[in-house]
Amino acid sequence: MEKIRIDKWLWAARFFKTRALAAEELTRGRVQVGPLDAKPSREVHIGDTITLLQGQVRRIVVVKGLSAQRGSATIAAQLFEETADSLAQRAKMAEQKRLSPEPAAAITHGRPTKRDRRDLDKGWGERWSASVD
Repeated sequence: MEKIRIDKWLWAARFFKTRALAAEELTRGRVQVGPLDAKPSREVHIGDTITLLQGQVRRIVVVKGLSAQRGSATIAAQLFEETADSLAQRAKMAEQKRLSPEPAAAITHGRPTKRDRRDLDKGWGERWSASVD
């Protein structure tokens, strides 16, 4: 096997759970082969460099093998090799995420009590809407 559709390869390499998800990401322009955006029918060859966006993480991989079947994770890991820059950037993002403060810690009070709600309602007076008349 010398070539395979990129949507099939992304599915077989376990980057996406289904081929439909892989095809959707391709049509949205979140996957590039070399410097160009790829369509789902684009053929992948061994040695191609693929850049893909998974959530917030950008991954750059080099195709090492081709497969049309989805296998185990150990087999899928043999189909590609992630570049050193990509691994370093993913580690840096993980460290930033680990060190960033918890968003819920910024909440000082939480849900208002019944008394707090009554106090909030007193401020409206006769107005029934938040719009300014």
